[in-house]
Amino acid sequence: MTVISHAVSSSSQTARPEWASARRIVVKIGSALLADRQTGQLKTEWLSSVMDDVAELARAGKDIVLVSSGAIALGRHSLKLPKGPLALEQSQAAAAVGQISLAHAYLEMARARGLIAAQILLTLGDTEERRRYLNARHTIETLLALKAIPVVNENDTVATTEIRYGDNDRLSARVASMVSADTLVLLSDIDGLYTAPPATHPDAKHIPLVTEITPEIEAMAGDAGTELSKGGMKTKVEAGKIALAAGTNMVITTGKVLHPLRAIAAGAPVTWFLAKSDPVTAKKRWIAGQLEPAGLVVIDAGAEKALLSGKSLLPAGVARIEGDFDRGDAVVIRGLDGRELGRGLVTYGHEEARLIIGKRSSEIAAILGYQGRDTLIHRDDMALSRK
Repeated sequence: MTVISHAVSSSSQTARPEWASARRIVVKIGSALLADRQTGQLKTEWLSSVMDDVAELARAGKDIVLVSSGAIALGRHSLKLPKGPLALEQSQAAAAVGQISLAHAYLEMARARGLIAAQILLTLGDTEERRRYLNARHTIETLLALKAIPVVNENDTVATTEIRYGDNDRLSARVASMVSADTLVLLSDIDGLYTAPPATHPDAKHIPLVTEITPEIEAMAGDAGTELSKGGMKTKVEAGKIALAAGTNMVITTGKVLHPLRAIAAGAPVTWFLAKSDPVTAKKRWIAGQLEPAGLVVIDAGAEKALLSGKSLLPAGVARIEGDFDRGDAVVIRGLDGRELGRGLVTYGHEEARLIIGKRSSEIAAILGYQGRDTLIHRDDMALSRK
C-alpha cells in the first residue's frame, strides 16, 4: 500500500524523525510565496521568517541550500510589464532586473543573521552534461564546507524555451540529487498531497506519508498553478520521483505561514515522500549499475587496501590507466591481478590523469600548472564490489 494512514488529522500529526536527522536540506521557495500577487513586491516579512528558520537549522549544524524563484515576478513589476504570459525576451529582461533585487534581499537577510549567502545560477545543461554537473556540484559542496548558504535559481536571463526547466520544483530535485541531500522541502500554497485537489473537492483527504509514487498517487495531483508559479502539485510529484530515486526524502508543506521550516519541526501537517535508500547508497548503486564505463584504472596493493578501508583513490596508487575518458566519466577500478574492485567517477580526463598517476598529490600543481584535486576518484564517487 503506497498511502499510509492518510486519514491522520493535522492535530495528531507529529514531526517525523527524518527531519531531525537530516544533515543536508534543500528548500524550494516559489514565486507565489516570495512576490505579492497584486503589487509584485517582495514579501519581506515572510522571507525574513524563513531566513530565521534557516539560521536556526544552520546553528544546529545542518547544511542548507535554497532554490529560489521570484526574479521574473519581481522584475516584471519594476519594468511595468503587463499581466499575463510574457514573451521569452520579456521574461529574460524581467529576470535580469529581478535577480539583483532578489540576491540583495538574500544577502542582507543572511548577513543580519551572521550567515553568508551565495548565488548559483543554473540551466538545464548544468545538471545534464557531466562536466558542468561536476563543476556545479563542487562549487555548492565548497560553499557548504565554508558554511555559506547557496541560493540557487534557474538562469532565466539566458534560458530559452527549449532548455529551461519550466518550474523550480524539478530544478530543486535535481539540485538535491546533485548534492546528495537527505531532505528536499517544497514550500507550496497547500500543506501537502490530497486524494484530490481540495479546492474543487471539499471531501479530499490529506495524505501524510507516501512510500512509493504509483499511478494512483500521480492521479491525485492537480495540474494548476498561479500566474506567478508554473508548478502545480503534478510538478511536485514529478520532483518526488527525481528525489526518491536519488535517495532523498521529500516534504511538501505550506509556505503560507511565517516560519514554515520551524513548523515542520513542530509537527505541522505535511506530506512526506520517503526514499527506500539513503543518498549515498542510491548514488553508489547508480555508479555501479547504470553508467557505462569509459575507461579502466589499475591500482597497486597499497591503494587497494586504502580503498577497502574507506579511503579515496589518490594518483600515487595508480599503476596505469586505459581508455579516453573525460572528467566525470565512470571507470572500472581493477587490482594488479585483474580483479574488478569497483567503479567510480574520475576527477580528471585521461590526458591529465596519465601525467599524474604514480605521483604524490603535492606534485599535481607543478605537473599540471594549476592546483587540481588531490584525488583521482573520491570515495563518495566510488562503488566497490566488496569491502
